[in-house]
Amino acid sequence: MSDAVLVTGGAGYIGSHVSKALADSGLTPVCYDTLEKGHEWAVRWGPLERGDIGDAARLDEVFARHKPRAIIHMAGYIEVGESVRQPERYMHNNATKSVVLIDAALRHGIEAFVFSSTCAVYGLPQTERLDEKHPIAPLSPYAESKAKVEVTLTGAAARGLRAASLRYFNAAGADAGGEIGEAHAPETHLLPLAADAVLGYGPPLTLLGDDYPTPDGSCVRDYIHVTDLADAHVRAIGWLRRQSGQGVHETFNVGSGSGYSVRQAVAETGRIAGKPVPHSVGPRRPGDSPRLVGDITKSRRELGWQPTRDLAVQIEDTLRWRRKMPR
Repeated sequence: MSDAVLVTGGAGYIGSHVSKALADSGLTPVCYDTLEKGHEWAVRWGPLERGDIGDAARLDEVFARHKPRAIIHMAGYIEVGESVRQPERYMHNNATKSVVLIDAALRHGIEAFVFSSTCAVYGLPQTERLDEKHPIAPLSPYAESKAKVEVTLTGAAARGLRAASLRYFNAAGADAGGEIGEAHAPETHLLPLAADAVLGYGPPLTLLGDDYPTPDGSCVRDYIHVTDLADAHVRAIGWLRRQSGQGVHETFNVGSGSGYSVRQAVAETGRIAGKPVPHSVGPRRPGDSPRLVGDITKSRRELGWQPTRDLAVQIEDTLRWRRKMPR
């Protein structure tokens, strides 16, 4: 049996950490990436195949060459604010093109398909912690595009595909060995922006809104270390391979189970860095939910997965990476 796993978006932040985790588990990550957003320097644990997930002929070439038995699908646009400004672009790139990839998975008899989804599909929280049965009500085109792929995977499961959608909470941190980390352009995520501000590599941080219905007015988020997140993907492949009979599509929350406000995360970054993070307050970003904190009971039970790196470790690893990252 082939040990190859096709990793779409494997040259990106999370994709590169997933590729390292796959290699550490004895599998061979085959990075499939346009390099529009990803980085060739982040592809270190397997071959790079340049291609678009919407290109069926190119996918067939790569399947024929590497014969992967599993796919981890992380390719896509990720900026909430941009999706509000360009909804059609996000739907086409994230949802429509994913249909082509899913059809290829069915055509080539893929035995495990793991999809990078998001907690943003839940929208406005109706409970303190969100479990997988919480209603789906996306607030942004980005979140809607992810929800549409989940629906497509449910349909594909009826055709025999075994799939798992991992609903990420806020990925943060970097490889402890300093090999890879977050390097988006432009950067939109809180911890690297806070790190750059306090280290003097970037402008003062702008907090996006301070009038949310939360204890300190800033959004509350569940931060998960990217290395713990990567481990969940490897475990999801194992879980899918153990399923028998008909196709399946299951959703799993992947977070820490704890919530921190933006202000709390910024204060903790300043504490660890040894000086306050320079910042100001700006308007809310359209499409943001006031609070997203996950119930990870199902992932613990079914995947045997447990996050091990808390917010302080995430910040320490982020600061270390931002000091040395390629610029």
